[in-house]
Amino acid sequence: MSERASGILLHISSLPSPFGIGDLGESAYRFADFLHDAKQIYWQILPINPTDPISQHSPYSSTSAFAGNELLISPQLLVKERLLNSTDITGGPEFPVEHVDFEAVKPHKDSLLERAATKFEARPTLYRALKRDFNNFLETHRFWMEDYALFSVIKKHHGGAIWTSWPKGLRDRNKNALLEFSANHAQAVHKIKFYQFLFFRQWQLLRRYCRKTKIKLIGDLPIYMNLDSADVWANPKNYKLETDGAPSVVSGVPPDYFSRTGQLWGNPVYDWKALKKANYSWWVQRFRFNFQLFDLVRVDHFRGFVKFWEIPAGHTTAVDGQWASVPTHDFFKSLERACVKPLPIIAEDLGFITDDVRDVIRGFNFPGMKVLMFAFNGDDVSQHPYLPENYTGRCVVYTGTHDNNTVRGWFQQEVAEKVRGNLNKYFGRDISAETVHWELIRLALGSPAELAIIPLQDYLGLGSEARMNTPATVNGNWRWRVDQEKLTKTLMIKIAEETMRSERN
Repeated sequence: MSERASGILLHISSLPSPFGIGDLGESAYRFADFLHDAKQIYWQILPINPTDPISQHSPYSSTSAFAGNELLISPQLLVKERLLNSTDITGGPEFPVEHVDFEAVKPHKDSLLERAATKFEARPTLYRALKRDFNNFLETHRFWMEDYALFSVIKKHHGGAIWTSWPKGLRDRNKNALLEFSANHAQAVHKIKFYQFLFFRQWQLLRRYCRKTKIKLIGDLPIYMNLDSADVWANPKNYKLETDGAPSVVSGVPPDYFSRTGQLWGNPVYDWKALKKANYSWWVQRFRFNFQLFDLVRVDHFRGFVKFWEIPAGHTTAVDGQWASVPTHDFFKSLERACVKPLPIIAEDLGFITDDVRDVIRGFNFPGMKVLMFAFNGDDVSQHPYLPENYTGRCVVYTGTHDNNTVRGWFQQEVAEKVRGNLNKYFGRDISAETVHWELIRLALGSPAELAIIPLQDYLGLGSEARMNTPATVNGNWRWRVDQEKLTKTLMIKIAEETMRSERN
């Protein structure tokens, strides 16, 4: 991680695009140029794995730890590859500019990918070089691709049903049952693999361009997997499951100041004894894969690698859970040996963090996180650990994250009188909704944190209409998009000036 660097948080889906959702095409390259010209070094995004309508397309709820989100494939780049004609991508549906309409985007993108796959198979001579690259991709990614493609097709064949309800032979991965299904659905399985090839081909092109423009990418790794995922189905021994695949215990966090019943997330939890016996092979593959995609990886719910709260399956609250231990030191030492040392990890250590977690973060020299929006709560904010003058150790500072309101939305809708008074007292003047985002941005950039990450919404001074996610709500999340017209030269110059003034470029 560069000393005194800065960057912007913007997910790929939030980029401008004529196809209803941001993608890996022209707007991603334009944004990389914007970052470079604005004197930024880092571009942080959310997880890029497949999303699902059942979870409202949350990037933190996926059917795979390895696969890419097909909705982020750029049709424009498919035209350049001659897999689509220019007429294929014109005259399509009219999409909203400032939010993603997933219900309209998905069938349109699916139809374009289907067309590209059909053309690829129908003209082998035209795509001889592409076919060679595809075969190389399949060989390199075999360790996850076979299971993911088969899982996706079986799931679709059974109307989207969770794998624990599939016929027993498929549920339990009986070899003959899988071979028979694969033979009967070979074309559909092949298409899933081709779509993944297109995604990662486009990703690597963008990554190469970012390196050329001196932009580093920060990815995001959710700690838990969905029960209904290819990874749990293919590796049931990694999890605490019953013989029918149902979890015996599930994930969450215990009751605290904010919730008397805790939080019940419901993901299956890891069987760390089994993982250790297998030399953590699945985790090694997962981290190694992410380190190849990104320059830094933010690990969500980092404390789950030290101790995790497990709740008996079937309980309706997290009250009756218990703490379970992780072989933390052995695990991270194994990762260092298998991947790289030091591990390029940002530890998400927000919320109630105990000394044992802090010891691990310090021991492995991981930077933790600070969120300025939280720094003005309480009676005596002068001692708040999220205020810059109180930072100790390595850290990354944010004005807010994808789970927070925008700074302006927070100030207008969520700030109590005490917090408002704390803000005014700290800055020595009355803070207004029109200026509060720049006050916190300058505070972040001027802080001693090694890295300052600002959500693009805060640079734009947008309100709660631009919020990415509201935790514990179902509808309306993950949809915000930026209008290209808002990414002006004036804004770029302003960001560059503030960055240079804080000596972060």
